[in-house]
Amino acid sequence: MAREVVFVALGSNVGDRDAHLAFARQCLAALPDTELKAESTIEETVPIGPVGQGPYLNQMVLLESALDPEVLLDACLAIEEERGRVRGERWGPRTLDLDVVRFGDRVIRTPRLIVPHPELPHRDFWQRELAELETHAE
Repeated sequence: MAREVVFVALGSNVGDRDAHLAFARQCLAALPDTELKAESTIEETVPIGPVGQGPYLNQMVLLESALDPEVLLDACLAIEEERGRVRGERWGPRTLDLDVVRFGDRVIRTPRLIVPHPELPHRDFWQRELAELETHAE
């Protein structure tokens, strides 16, 4: 089965942020038909959402995966949930947030998944992380 290059953004601003990101990297690397090829530098950013929440740690990983995009999305949601993610207010605080930012050259528009991620043009840190990782993409 052919693998595609996938970029997944990781973010956390609740609890042990470093541990949450490490957990996500470990789980993503363990997915079937998937290999974690590279990870960006971790950077701290101010929250985009409501005031009164702590800063985020953000990172992006480059995967090569043969998974269907929606299967990867389900895996990301399960990883978030396992780490205690509770979906409340939009852009609210979270233990772990995983976003599929790009999936090969695909343009995906389903009720559950939009790729490239619609927030990509608005998040400078994602653009920096992508630029760092693209040197590893084959």
